Amino acid sequence: MIDTPRELTSHKVTGLNDAIVIGVLDEPGSGRANHVYQVALDRGPYAGLRVLDTLCTIRFQNGPIKEAGLNGLSNEALLAIVADRLEGFQSGPFASDDNEIARNLVRCAMQTLHRRTKERMARNVEGTHQL
Repeated sequence: MIDTPRELTSHKVTGLNDAIVIGVLDEPGSGRANHVYQVALDRGPYAGLRVLDTLCTIRFQNGPIKEAGLNGLSNEALLAIVADRLEGFQSGPFASDDNEIARNLVRCAMQTLHRRTKERMARNVEGTHQL
């Protein structure tokens, strides 16, 4: 992983999450949100150096579609992946009340973002910087 302006740590609790390194690779855009994240596993120190195995780079849409074109993921797309995983757990031997609550909250987040998009579409400002 390249040097990053900052590293996210809010996901860290123990075990796997402690080993997952999330770096923010860009500066905030016009809406004050970042657009590029790199996810890596910290494989532990080697000769005093941090050993990172990059898993993926996540690029979010940068700029309004009408102005910048399609160029990245939406928040909704990432939430859909998380919802699908939680639904899988809920349909198998790892179902739990906590997974159900998390799944419902992810769905609520998606519905809220969809409602915002539909409202912006109705005002003909979706895909622009207009509020």
